[in-house]
Amino acid sequence: MQKKIIYEIKSLYRDHFRVNGYEFGDGKKSVCIVGSTRGNEIQQLYICSQLVKAFKLLEQENRIKEGHRILIIPAVNPYSLNIKKRFWPTDNTDINRMFPGYNLGETTQRIAAGVFDVIKEYTYGMQFTSFYTPGKFTPHIRMMKAGFENTDLAKKFGMPYVVLRNTRPYDTTTLNYNWQIWETHAFSIYTTTTSQIDKESAQTAIRSILNFLSKENIVEYHGHEGYVSLVVEDTDMVPVRTKSAGIFESLVKAGDEIYRGQLLGQITDPYEGEITEQLYSPVDGMVFFAHDEPLTYADAAVYKLVAHEKV
Repeated sequence: MQKKIIYEIKSLYRDHFRVNGYEFGDGKKSVCIVGSTRGNEIQQLYICSQLVKAFKLLEQENRIKEGHRILIIPAVNPYSLNIKKRFWPTDNTDINRMFPGYNLGETTQRIAAGVFDVIKEYTYGMQFTSFYTPGKFTPHIRMMKAGFENTDLAKKFGMPYVVLRNTRPYDTTTLNYNWQIWETHAFSIYTTTTSQIDKESAQTAIRSILNFLSKENIVEYHGHEGYVSLVVEDTDMVPVRTKSAGIFESLVKAGDEIYRGQLLGQITDPYEGEITEQLYSPVDGMVFFAHDEPLTYADAAVYKLVAHEKV
């Protein structure tokens, strides 16, 4: 293993800003794994730390196939992690909306450019990322429909679901999209949590990566092969939206099987204490996403369901 500084900014008043990487094996640039780009992505940081530990052992046991180089970057935004702020501390910009970056631009543009210059030529790119709304997911692989996606490759992870979604204008500045433009097979990996550590779903993610690399003949790994992945379109998911704001109580969690008409959650008036709304499932299926904050807005998608049959 080699520990490398991927990108560094000198600081006058505190320790320098450094993006560290851990490199295993040698030869062609085969796999790059990126963890936290935001300051609340603790689960993503934790998973990468456990992958570093796993690849140390694989390297010691000569189970990384010859001619393959693997790079793990646990955190792209350590300053924000230090103070538990989701975005860049000084101007609240999102590094994962700055790719491919600009080395003469704002600080986050320079960080994105410095990191991307190192990682843009890998065959496979895997990013542990988080959603823009608070909640918990069923573990899955997410891919943008940018014209380069390959669902057959994504199934090799053995995650329960592979989710395809249409590209939006702001996606063109994400790491995943720019990896694809540079002809890297890019995958966004979601586990259950973001700001809290969930060891069970973290282990699911670690096994999924080792499964994938084993099937691509990059590492030698013999373990549980995971699930036969179901490919779903993001637009096919059934949202359950609130009509009113208030205190939110969920009665189900991500991964639960549910039936049509089942009570999923309820909203309580924050001033008067009366239940103002009850949320029922419109389909038979499975809870893919569940909101997990105690408050909710009106017209918020607090659940996303995968129906057993298309509706």
